[in-house]
Amino acid sequence: MLVALDAPYVDTSAADLSLALGGPERPALHVRELALPDGVRLRLRLLGASHQVVCGALVETVACLPGRAPHLPDTLHDPVAGYRFTATVLRPAGDGLRTQVAALRADLADDPYALVGVFPGDVDAVTALSVRPDPPGGSVAWRTWHAYPQTNELVLTETVVAIVSARSEPGLRAPQSRTEVEL
Repeated sequence: MLVALDAPYVDTSAADLSLALGGPERPALHVRELALPDGVRLRLRLLGASHQVVCGALVETVACLPGRAPHLPDTLHDPVAGYRFTATVLRPAGDGLRTQVAALRADLADDPYALVGVFPGDVDAVTALSVRPDPPGGSVAWRTWHAYPQTNELVLTETVVAIVSARSEPGLRAPQSRTEVEL
């Protein structure tokens, strides 16, 4: 799903992002609810140049969080909770960011498990989320992309969460603590 967002693009960089697990759902510019084939329900939430995914008891937020020092870990793995998060920051040379964002938008354009937010003023200012509808058995997975043209950064994240129960309201073991949208 492509959504044109009305909100201004936040002038930030990957260095300003933090990962937060738990906490409240933050005000969203656009929300997409998904029901996966195995009965898992997710909410993909565009917060601006950031995102939030709600999956069962898990609330994952990658954003510039007020009152919180910026910290986006390369890897966070909690095998007991069944949670794995990875983040990579790319700084492509030349027109590499523009090329990668164009390819991303094309790849996700018809994906029923994706949400792409495009900010006014720059077609390369995007936040995108995509759920893998067929992850390895007993888990659910999603990827996100945050493109910051002003700093020539593309932040990639991937999360895999173990499903506790696939019956009725699936719970997830949460650690303690093709449409686009113009934003």
